[in-house]
Amino acid sequence: MKFRFLFLFLLFLFFHFKAESATSDEFRNIKAAVQLAIESSSITDSLYRVLKSRDTENPLIIGYIGTLEALKAKHSWNPYNKIKYVALSQKTMKVAVERDPTNLEIRFMRFSIQHYTPSFLGFSKDLEEDRKAIIRQFRIRKFGLADKALIRNMAVFMIESDRCLKEELIVFKKYI
Repeated sequence: MKFRFLFLFLLFLFFHFKAESATSDEFRNIKAAVQLAIESSSITDSLYRVLKSRDTENPLIIGYIGTLEALKAKHSWNPYNKIKYVALSQKTMKVAVERDPTNLEIRFMRFSIQHYTPSFLGFSKDLEEDRKAIIRQFRIRKFGLADKALIRNMAVFMIESDRCLKEELIVFKKYI
């Protein structure tokens, strides 16, 4: 029953995405599906196929594709595939950031991917740049399509990451 619902949900996303631009409701659906994908390789693969099938120039969609590529690495048991998907994810995230360098969600997705990627692999080179961009967006309260729950979760993650300076933590503590 759960997989039938998931299949119908992903089918809904696929047909909804045939339109040229995504609405905030569609992004809300993507975010919900990505949350489920964190713990499920089948959801990751399905959502990845849906988003990749869409010819998009939207930087946020591209960022979600990059996040799903990182999740494919997480779910893979094969070390070669893990490296391959992390490398692909980094290339995709670079495109998303280049197209919209001030997008808080894109910067946060790349930051969190690189935070969890072992540093010896060499894929964590943008952590400081992304941390500074995230802090800048929080300071000017430019949150894009992020709702209050996501903003709070970002703030908590940034605090718990142990990658921020003391004065930066003050900015995030305002949102928890």
